[in-house]
Amino acid sequence: MRFEEAYGGWQGGRLTQTEAASLLGVSDRTFRRYLNRYEENGLDGLIDRRLEQVSRRRAPVDEVLRVTEQYRRRHAGWSAKHFHAWYRKDNGTRSYSWVKSRLQEAGLMPKAKARGAHRKRRDRSPWPGLMIHQDGSTHEWVPGQRWDLIVTMDDATNEHYAMSFVEQEGTLSSLRGVREVIESRGLFSRFYSDRGSHYWHTPAAGGKVDKGQPTQFGQALQRLGIEMSTTIEN
Repeated sequence: MRFEEAYGGWQGGRLTQTEAASLLGVSDRTFRRYLNRYEENGLDGLIDRRLEQVSRRRAPVDEVLRVTEQYRRRHAGWSAKHFHAWYRKDNGTRSYSWVKSRLQEAGLMPKAKARGAHRKRRDRSPWPGLMIHQDGSTHEWVPGQRWDLIVTMDDATNEHYAMSFVEQEGTLSSLRGVREVIESRGLFSRFYSDRGSHYWHTPAAGGKVDKGQPTQFGQALQRLGIEMSTTIEN
């Protein structure tokens, strides 16, 4: 009705195009698009078909409840990635982002805090074999046993070159992973890691790493001519 009022005022010369657009709360350009669609298809031409598509894609309430209740009853504490893998094996059809969003909306999974500028996504190495990435994660891999899993992988392809369980991540476990890579794949140019104390000396907690005072691990890589880099270097 409002569009017809604006259209009638513009066509009758009572309103300029800018005034008619202002009456509808749109720009002159949008009003001109409305004119073209209205004159070609009438009021039906003004319906935003995208809203109908979104409505058709919207999941039924019972589907959302089924997913959230399944997580709550049997998978509480699982990461979104692990739960989605199970969900797809159980013939689920929704995407990872959809499942994660539904769990977050239900308060079953916290939303990640926004990252600062220094945490922007890092570009991967452009060639396989150029840079190795090493990381450790603690988990109850078998009931009643918590171990650190040390994974040494290719930064470009994510191919796992070495993996081992240890009681606690440290200098020896990290050097073991590097040795296995060199023995099986040859020498690489760069090594990437987090800011673990066996990788880097950090004089002030949360401050800049001291590249002039390498750890035992850092000294070993220096002798091999391997450059080290980390997640946050400033």
